Amino acid sequence: MSGIRAQQKEKTRRLLIDAALNQLSAERSFSNLSLREVTKEAGLAATSFYRHFRDMDELGLTLVDEAGLTLRQLMRQARQRIKKGGSVIQISVKTFMEFIEANPNVFRLLLRERSGTSKAFRAAVNREIRYFTMELCDYLQQANELDAETSYLQANAAVTIVFSAGAEALDTDTNEIEELTERTIKQLRFIARGAMDLHLRNIGQVS
Repeated sequence: MSGIRAQQKEKTRRLLIDAALNQLSAERSFSNLSLREVTKEAGLAATSFYRHFRDMDELGLTLVDEAGLTLRQLMRQARQRIKKGGSVIQISVKTFMEFIEANPNVFRLLLRERSGTSKAFRAAVNREIRYFTMELCDYLQQANELDAETSYLQANAAVTIVFSAGAEALDTDTNEIEELTERTIKQLRFIARGAMDLHLRNIGQVS
């Protein structure tokens, strides 16, 4: 019975999380949501909320954590696609844009809360972006045999550019997404070439 109760509890918790995400849009941020609206969307009584979250802030922090995890998992899948052949940068950017298209509310949450009024939310988003950056840094260091400093600089620049492109993609017509994607790929290739040049200088192969 305990197993069934645990499954039911997780199912209810998931309903609340999905209900909050479903109500986010270009016009509505998480800070505009009320507990009552979330529970109504989930088809639950308002009192059920407190069995899973202390307050709306805890729900919001959970959404940020999930958004970051979803993004990291997606990019891990991209690296699996890369192993089958193809351009690392091209596959990564296209996978990221697919994520934006399929999960616009998740990405909006990260963008908005990164510069929002809540210090706790800003810290949570920055932590998720830092995880994402460091995971990319480790990958670049291993795949391209870069030194630690260069791989971090490349990863940091790449994440900055890709997140900026993602923000633009949210308000870009579908027909223009391809152009935005290609422009982002070219920008990342510039950075990759610069990173390799810097690496060679650091190890003394280029004066």
